[in-house]
Amino acid sequence: MTTMSNVSDPSLCDQRFRNKHVIITGAGGNFGREGCLYFAIRGARVAAFDNNADALEETLTIVNEQISRKGEDSTKADGQILSFMCDVTKPASVEAAVDDAVKSFGTPSLLWNNAGYQGQIKPTLEYSIDDFATVMSVNVIGMFTVLQSVAKRMAASTTDTPKSTDNSAEHKFSIVNTSSVAALRGTPAMVAYSSSKAAVIAMTVSSAKDLAPHGIRVNCISPALIGPGFMWTRQNELHASSGSPYFSSDPETVASGKINSVPMKRLGSIEEVVKSVAFLLSDDSSYTTAFNLVVDGGLSGGLH
Repeated sequence: MTTMSNVSDPSLCDQRFRNKHVIITGAGGNFGREGCLYFAIRGARVAAFDNNADALEETLTIVNEQISRKGEDSTKADGQILSFMCDVTKPASVEAAVDDAVKSFGTPSLLWNNAGYQGQIKPTLEYSIDDFATVMSVNVIGMFTVLQSVAKRMAASTTDTPKSTDNSAEHKFSIVNTSSVAALRGTPAMVAYSSSKAAVIAMTVSSAKDLAPHGIRVNCISPALIGPGFMWTRQNELHASSGSPYFSSDPETVASGKINSVPMKRLGSIEEVVKSVAFLLSDDSSYTTAFNLVVDGGLSGGLH
């Protein structure tokens, strides 16, 4: 049975996302699912995108259960969530999902561009070119396809909107792309993933400049060492079996070595990542664009 962290216990006064339409890709995964929950119970209208029907249905069930529990308490925001099948590697699928989301909730205010694929964990000389291409297709081309599709709708809605004297109101749209500390550190045995996430950072900076005149802020988030859980354990097992000289062959030694390299000497939580995404999506970061927010306990301190 899937359990959620205390991200589902919002502050009663958090109205930052009430009635905002937020699209979240990768909504069937752990990060996307918690994001859907976080924004929905704060009153957002969440469009959950994923290409895994079963995982998407589980997200929908979990979020709707939480919304219904809050329903009798009028002091708590009651949001909505709808699911949309979306394969980010297929532009037609992205366009169809975005069109359907717009029909349901109107122009999106916010996008968490979160779908991704880790790919193989193997040294460079052994890495499959086909898998490298798949990683790029999902993490770079797929991310750009979603970004462009959603940004076009955002930009179109600003054409007939009078300029406000409130500068923050002029940039009412916000996009957050998911990158990774692997982009900054060049993690061994993850050449495709590291390369793809470095491209995401460059994409974020370039698109932020292009989209600023259209009232759209674009930032990215780079997490690392998030756990515990299946993905944390599995990644350590894969690093241990990769044959890379940078990792022990013992998964527990790999795990402890990673944690010891973090100045804060602990793992981060999915909740901490989601809260950082929420900051970048909200008006709390109204003068922030083209920025990479690193969430790694200081692991990559000094690298941006």
